[in-house]
Amino acid sequence: MPAALQLPSGYAERPLTLADAGAVTRVMAANELATLGEVHIEEADIVAEWQRPSFEVGPATVGVLAPTGELVGYAECSGGARADAAVHPDHWGRGIGTALAGWIGARAAELGEPVIGMPVPQGSPGDRLLESLGWFTRWESWVLVLPEDAAIPRRELPAAYAIRAATPHDHEQVWNVVEDAFLEWSEREREPYADWLATVVERPGAEPWNIRVVTDPEGVVVAAAVLVMTEDGREGYVSKLATRKDQRNRGLAQALLADAFGVARAHGAPRATLSTDSRTGALDLYLHVGMQVEATWIHRAVRP
Repeated sequence: MPAALQLPSGYAERPLTLADAGAVTRVMAANELATLGEVHIEEADIVAEWQRPSFEVGPATVGVLAPTGELVGYAECSGGARADAAVHPDHWGRGIGTALAGWIGARAAELGEPVIGMPVPQGSPGDRLLESLGWFTRWESWVLVLPEDAAIPRRELPAAYAIRAATPHDHEQVWNVVEDAFLEWSEREREPYADWLATVVERPGAEPWNIRVVTDPEGVVVAAAVLVMTEDGREGYVSKLATRKDQRNRGLAQALLADAFGVARAHGAPRATLSTDSRTGALDLYLHVGMQVEATWIHRAVRP
């Protein structure tokens, strides 16, 4: 177990539970508003990740409580090379972020991870703090948006290919297509199928039509996209997009994107967004369908 956090007088730490998802969301939302000028995080995002069968919330998290008892900071590190943390802006400059970064490093070392990192908006207070602590840049990522007034591009599929909503019968095929594609460039273990179900199919608010698939002439799933609709219904976020390796360069991904954008608008969302990073080589794909870079993030990492 990592050593106790070095916190300001009156502050305390404790492990978190799934019941803390709302409080963590509020901390992250306040952090995003101060850093980005807008909020993207939703409680469903936290619940979906924390309800994974492989995720043990207590050992994998730590919360920081203000003298009033309110949660004002948190960090999580459950294994693999990715961690997350946030501090409420009202409590910046008190060493809480430094303490949480130290906890992440110690937790990663305890788990035997050779490197651990987290995304931060480029040039943000979090980015500058981690840089000052010796965390290096592993890669860049970008949030892209299809402008509200932009026409949704038309993309045709090859003959006998089709796009539709996934059925439960398709879910394992979708998981395999997505995991195979992402593991070509991502340095992590294969996500268990049960974890994938927890974050996609069982995500709070998820609907069957959120998973889009392209099938080949034999009806096999060869490409897939996962669409997440925000709670206010104003944005459709494409959280996953993948094409089977032997089916690439046929326009399937672009057709799926156009389909996802259209489905989002049909359900009342004027904005369509997604994110990608420099490891994937996919930025040009998104620019070709009319998307624009809205924000740049840096994945900062440290070797424990």
